[in-house]
Amino acid sequence: MTTDFANAQTTDTQMIPVIDVSGAISGDDVQGVADAIHAAAIEHGFFYIANHGIDPALMEQAFAASKAFFELPEAEKQTVAVNTDQRGWMAQGMTRMQGARTHDLKEVFFWGIQTETDDPDVIAGKPLCAVNQWPAGFPHLQADLIPYYDAVCDAARRVMAAVAVSLDQPADFFDAAYSRPLARGQMVYYPASTAADEAEERFGVAPHTDFGVLTVLLQDNSGGLQVRAKSGEWIEAPPIPDTLVCNIGDLLARWSNNRFASTVHRVINRTSNARYSIPVFFDPHTDTIIDPVDLGVPKADSAFDPVRAGEHIKGRNVKSFAQYQK
Repeated sequence: MTTDFANAQTTDTQMIPVIDVSGAISGDDVQGVADAIHAAAIEHGFFYIANHGIDPALMEQAFAASKAFFELPEAEKQTVAVNTDQRGWMAQGMTRMQGARTHDLKEVFFWGIQTETDDPDVIAGKPLCAVNQWPAGFPHLQADLIPYYDAVCDAARRVMAAVAVSLDQPADFFDAAYSRPLARGQMVYYPASTAADEAEERFGVAPHTDFGVLTVLLQDNSGGLQVRAKSGEWIEAPPIPDTLVCNIGDLLARWSNNRFASTVHRVINRTSNARYSIPVFFDPHTDTIIDPVDLGVPKADSAFDPVRAGEHIKGRNVKSFAQYQK
């Protein structure tokens, strides 16, 4: 183990800005929020959002549900073992980011938009369209998570309106693609990192970029999220009260023809306590064509061929998660 393993610099709002998104939430100043997001998305790929309108009680409720779920006996969690539709509980050792030396030190519970078996996208077997797995012995998990998830999706729709304006499009540009979003939530539990973990260069999550369009992250007070700056230095993205962390994913970088940055980041939990986080990956419908031309880029200048959102994300999942290797 090297003494500088996973070290990172402290940060400030010049490095990862805090953006007041109230103008986008209310609709009164979408342009002002768009300007701030544009600068952050180009320079950093990461930003915090404040005044997002999500009730803090819903955040606390979601965290309490997460902690209670991960404290369940393994046999009970195993009743909703993760499947290749990316729904359910993923045990430690099942995630390995591309290029990482070893697996990630975390457990995850995945869910998505609430669907039924007769949903047309589920029947058609479209990528990542599936029925959620909720543990029968823990019935309040769904009841406690979904209100927070719905509130995040509502706020994220308004943030995406500002993203559209920031890319010189109408505020409703993304509305059709997000009429039924591929929005997946994760509850994530990170045990404390040990000396043995660090000797193996094991992270809570190894360095990676997110696969989709926009990630909206609720993190507890433990810290440990680190972002690689343009300079190549790693910087901390610490918890800031009453904010959520947003970052640009690979699909939005692609859609924007690399105008926006999908930034490498990682997590390590060096506290003596468990760390919990709840990201929501707010992505468009699985069939959405991601093509820079649709965002005003001349075909001759487009760096990317069109791809379908769901196929792209599932392709990345297959390379990162053990349940696909069976």
